[in-house]
Amino acid sequence: MASLSTHSLLSFYLGNGRRSGNRRRASLTGRLRGSNFFPSSPVLMFSLERNRLSPRGLRSRVPQASAAVEDEKEWRVEEEDGVKGRPLRVGIVCGGPSAERGISLNSARSVLDHIEGEDLIVSCYYIDCDFNAYAVSPAQLYSNTPADFDFKLESLARAFRSLTEFTEHLAITVDIVFPVIHGCFGEDGGIQELLEKANIPFVGTPSAECRQAFDKHNASVVLKKEGFVTVPSFLIQKNHADKTGLTIWFDRHHLDKVTGKVVVKPTRAGSSIGVSVAYGVDDSLLKAFDIISKGIDDNVLIEVFLGGNEFTTMVIDVGTDDQCQPLALLPTEVELCRSNDGNEDIIFNYRRKYLPTRQVAYHTPPRFHTDVIEFIRQGAALIFKTLKLRDFARIDGWFLPSSVNLSSSSENECGIGKTKYGTIVFTDINLINGMEQTSFMFQQASKVGFSHSNILRTIICRACLRFPVLGTCRKAWNTLSQQLKSAKNPDDAPKRKVFVIFGGKTSERQVSLMSGTNVWLKLQAFDDLDVVPCLLAPADGYVSAEHGDIHQVSSSKVVWSLPYSLVLRHTTEEIFDACLEALEQKRAMLTSQLCKHVKTELFEALSKHDWFTGFDIIEEPPLELTLEQWITHAKEDQAIVFIAVHGDIGEDGTLQSMLEAAGIPYTGPGPIASNTCMDKVSTSLVLAHVKNLGIFTIPKEVKRKDDLIHSSIADIWRDLTTKLQSETFCVKPSRDGCSTGVARLRCEEDLKVYVSALENFLPRLPANSLSKVHGVIEMPTTSPEFVIFEQFVETDDVVISSKSVGGSTPNLTWKGQSEWIEVTVGVIGPSGDMHSLSPSITVKESGDILSLEEKFQGGTGINLTPPPTMIISNEALEKCKQRIEIIANILELEGLSRIDVFLNVHTGEVR
Repeated sequence: MASLSTHSLLSFYLGNGRRSGNRRRASLTGRLRGSNFFPSSPVLMFSLERNRLSPRGLRSRVPQASAAVEDEKEWRVEEEDGVKGRPLRVGIVCGGPSAERGISLNSARSVLDHIEGEDLIVSCYYIDCDFNAYAVSPAQLYSNTPADFDFKLESLARAFRSLTEFTEHLAITVDIVFPVIHGCFGEDGGIQELLEKANIPFVGTPSAECRQAFDKHNASVVLKKEGFVTVPSFLIQKNHADKTGLTIWFDRHHLDKVTGKVVVKPTRAGSSIGVSVAYGVDDSLLKAFDIISKGIDDNVLIEVFLGGNEFTTMVIDVGTDDQCQPLALLPTEVELCRSNDGNEDIIFNYRRKYLPTRQVAYHTPPRFHTDVIEFIRQGAALIFKTLKLRDFARIDGWFLPSSVNLSSSSENECGIGKTKYGTIVFTDINLINGMEQTSFMFQQASKVGFSHSNILRTIICRACLRFPVLGTCRKAWNTLSQQLKSAKNPDDAPKRKVFVIFGGKTSERQVSLMSGTNVWLKLQAFDDLDVVPCLLAPADGYVSAEHGDIHQVSSSKVVWSLPYSLVLRHTTEEIFDACLEALEQKRAMLTSQLCKHVKTELFEALSKHDWFTGFDIIEEPPLELTLEQWITHAKEDQAIVFIAVHGDIGEDGTLQSMLEAAGIPYTGPGPIASNTCMDKVSTSLVLAHVKNLGIFTIPKEVKRKDDLIHSSIADIWRDLTTKLQSETFCVKPSRDGCSTGVARLRCEEDLKVYVSALENFLPRLPANSLSKVHGVIEMPTTSPEFVIFEQFVETDDVVISSKSVGGSTPNLTWKGQSEWIEVTVGVIGPSGDMHSLSPSITVKESGDILSLEEKFQGGTGINLTPPPTMIISNEALEKCKQRIEIIANILELEGLSRIDVFLNVHTGEVR
């Protein structure tokens, strides 16, 4: 990447970049979720050339290389020479064979981001589906999914010949291992047993206790013996369809044998994988053996369907040495929102947990009576101690109000969990819970004063205490940490303000939240920056904005300046509601009391440790300003504005114009370029004259939505096929992002379905609504005035299999029949001198258009960066990058942008 002048750079880490949709446009804010957007460097530089800004003392923390073995002899010599401190060496191990391996990658990335520093060196390791171990660079953790690199691990990483060789390497390379493998081999005791046999210290629960707690059936049996209320369940085992026994179980619990509602789940998988609702005995057996046939598990639990309120709570061990002292943080209530399709089978499944939609909302603390919250905390801590868990865990359960009966049988009439307000039932124990940026761990920890880094380092410090062999190492680490802290700039040293603004009201507002949260957290690594997260929202909330005009004047928008904990939410709606709730005196006072209570318990326990330096998050109320007031506030604070708003005023030039008029420096292109690129038709017109350079535009036809609704579908289809000379089309809103309302239409009936969705303001097209199989298609939240139809560009499928033909390694196949593939390319630099980064191939795993899950769901969606040479030659790739730079400069982009194109793999031509 070419360097930019020092006065034009704001350097910082950026994790994930967002995936593209199935058409070309320039994305001005750059979606910041997906990993491979900037694979060549973790440091991104955003040009502020227009304002001649000279940021003071900005620095970047480049991750340490992990594959190389640390020189152990050097450390020993320094210690013998009296050097008082040295870094702790932590090995992060991720991946594994389970379906949650993509989430494991995200968790590992988050842990890496928040623990690494001058006093803590991180090495990264990956276990593939076949239990092969690799030492990988930190850059690989910024991949979107393991499938991004599985097929090239042999050439990309250091492979260990066996798990024995792997542990031998760990024994001399790291002081302690932090396993972040979810599910099989991570939570079932597999990796723990491996480390125990090699006498390698690790974070988390020992292997024997993992095996017991991870198995839902075994854990339930143990808890029932200990007096806990448990969910009535029936165990289905492989090769044994005990229909008679299941029928008797249905009768015992007064469930109808045909319509009785139950939950079917694997006994040894995560809390979300393979979970479904079933009705009656036959349906239960069918779904149970579906889990078994898919290889998810050999044993399946069938449980009574619970109709109460779901919750989850983090528990951390704050004890000393071998004395376990579990303490639960404030629980989170998981509110599942009913859909408009009448589906009552709502459960907290994988999609709802990891995809940002309005189908779920979180409340920390729960909206329960304070006594119930305390009962949950005490019960979770007791389970932690009863099952002999260590360091940390997340425990899920249900609160059933008195009006809800757990079971008609007498087995749960008394026990731990029974209260005068209802029944508390603990159902799932997560021994290595998800640690993505906005996970439950960080939501709950931030409420009681812990930043991401502080809670993770607290867990690591506590784990070190359990291993006497780490005594000297831990003291040396603690000494170095104190030395570095003393050498830092004083707290009252001047800091440059940075306002990170995200949200808005377009259909991409949830992605904007992910981007803004990521940027906010990364920028916090700079000691000389004061970073303020800001939510742009409709003044009267999101409900009234659903069918509003996208071109509302600025006075209809507000900006909320947010405290730390309020940013860590699932959706913009959730943040907005939390802001209003935080200003409600009664609720705010109750939350404050609960937080203070937990914080006091934590402080009393942790202050006994010499490594505990206190809490680093101060909870403050959110501040609401009009957009104009916020701009004035930014000017008074001499702030830089990082624009992470996707669509609407964030990309159409409106916000840029307002900031420019106020003389406020901001990231990204200027008003004119922003407005041009926001309009897909205008973008095509600007680029129409460069065909001779190998840059082509896709033929388009623009239709007014009202004309579509009131015209003959047959006439419209005939008109499109004539003008565009095609029998199949890509349809999308004219001025929305590249993610919503995008579909392939193959026939008149498809067009009819799509127009009907626009006419009826449908929030989404259900899977398989059109003539060819496809996933859920999210529709624009604001009804578009114009819709664009384009020739559909056929691309060759890139297939990544878990096994090669006749071999044991993952394999990539590509037929290369159409010669076209879809790529997304980051561009960076000052205006007129933009430089292309390495393109990423976006892989569709099913259907014609990237699904919502492939674009945004954690651990989902494959990007190949750089494109494999078996698909694109280096010569064609360089021509592509040259043409991307031409496009960026013609459009007058600057700073950071992303361009999506179709690329001819032979000629490097783009369209």
